[in-house]
Amino acid sequence: MSRSWERAIAELLAQGLAARASADRVQEAGADVRQRTTAVAVHYAAETDYVRSALALLRAHLADGRPPRVLPVARVWPRSVRDLWKDRVLGRTGGLWQAVPGVAVVDQMRSAPASPLLDAVIEQAEALQASLHGHRRHPRMYEKYFPERDGGVRLDGRGRPAPTVPGFPDPGHPVNLTFAGGTGLRIQPARAEEADRLKDDEFAVHRRALAFSDAVLDLLVEARLDGTRPLAGRLRGAGQWAGREDDLVPARTQWPAKLGGFQAVTLTGLGLLVLACAALPLTFGNRADLQYPLLFAASGAIALAGTAIVHRTGPRLIQAPGFKAAAPGIAAGLLAIVVWQGQGPVAEHFFAGPYERFERELGDGCLSASPYRSGAVQTRVEDGVLIVTPTSRGTTLRLGPADDGSTHPLRPVDTATRKVLDDFRC
Repeated sequence: MSRSWERAIAELLAQGLAARASADRVQEAGADVRQRTTAVAVHYAAETDYVRSALALLRAHLADGRPPRVLPVARVWPRSVRDLWKDRVLGRTGGLWQAVPGVAVVDQMRSAPASPLLDAVIEQAEALQASLHGHRRHPRMYEKYFPERDGGVRLDGRGRPAPTVPGFPDPGHPVNLTFAGGTGLRIQPARAEEADRLKDDEFAVHRRALAFSDAVLDLLVEARLDGTRPLAGRLRGAGQWAGREDDLVPARTQWPAKLGGFQAVTLTGLGLLVLACAALPLTFGNRADLQYPLLFAASGAIALAGTAIVHRTGPRLIQAPGFKAAAPGIAAGLLAIVVWQGQGPVAEHFFAGPYERFERELGDGCLSASPYRSGAVQTRVEDGVLIVTPTSRGTTLRLGPADDGSTHPLRPVDTATRKVLDDFRC
C-alpha cells in the first residue's frame, strides 16, 4: 500500500463528501437569492473539483504511476472579488463541461485489464459524454419562425419556419438562430422527441458527475488500498465553503437609487481623481516622445480600472451620514489637484530636453563659475549633438545625446570637450 496513494484517495473522498454536502446545502438554502446563488456556485465548483481530481487519479492509476502531489481544484478568488468569481462559476457551471472525460481517456480505460469496477467507470464516463453531447446539441434543436397570431400577441409555437441563411441549411445553426428573419423561437417540430432526450441528458450531468467520480473512487480503493476505504483527508477548493455562503461572498453595499448632495461631492471627487490619473501616461509619454496610440491605450486602461474601483468601493465610502459622506470626495479632489498640478513638473524633470539638462547637469553645476555657465553661452542642436559655444573666448563643447525626453546624462562626444570638462572637474 502506497502512502501517496492513500493520501490522494483520502483527499478524493473528502472532495466527494464536500460535493454532496454542497448539493444538500442548495436544497436547504432559504429564500435569500444571494445566499442561494452562492450555494449553487459552491456546489458547481465542488462538483467540478471532484470530477477533475477523480480523472487525474484515474489517469495516474491506468499509467501505473504516482498520484499528483496536489489534486487539481479550482482556486477561490480573493475576498474583494468573490462576487465576480461567483458570477463566473455560475456562468460556466463551475467548468464542469470542460472536465468531462474525453474519448482518449475512455480508450485508455478500454485498453486496461478488464474488471467489473473498471467497466462501471467506463459506463459512467460514457454517460457523462452523453450529457456533454446533449449540452452541445440541444441548442441546435431550435429554429426561428413566423408565428400565427389569433388576434393577440401570444406566441404558441404555431407558424411557418423562417428561411435559413444561404449556405447554412440547418435551421438550428447559430447563424440562423441569430440572423434568420423570424420573429419567434421554437423547438423544431420534427425534432421535439430528440430535443427532450438531449435535454434530459444535459440536465443529468450533475448526477452522472457524482456517479463517475464515485466509481473511480471505488476502483482506486479496491486496486490501491486492497478494498480498505480510508478516512476523509484534507479538503481543498470550494467544497470547504459549503454552509458558509455568507462568509464566502458577503453582502456588498449597493449604490443608492438617488445620490444626496454630500454623496454627489464624493462621487465627483473620485471622478476627478480618476481623470487626473488617466492623464499621467499622456503627460509623461508626451515628454518622453512615445507613440500616441500607446499613450491613449494606457490612459484608457487607467480610466477603466479607476472607474471599476470607484464602482466597487464607492457605495461603501458614501454610507456615512451628513457631511461625513463628502469627506472622501474632498480628500480625493485635493489629491486630484496635486496629481494634476504635479505631473507636468515631474515629467519635465525626468524627461527634460537637451537645453534643460545642460543647465541642470553642467551650466548650473560644475561649470557655474566658468565661461560655460548658464546665460553665458549659445546653444543649438545638430544631428543629435548639443553644441555649446561660449560668448567669450573658449572651446566649443559638443555633448550628447541631445534628444528630447531623454533620461541619459550629457556626455562629451569629442576629445576637446572631454578635456574642458576634466579641467573643470566635471
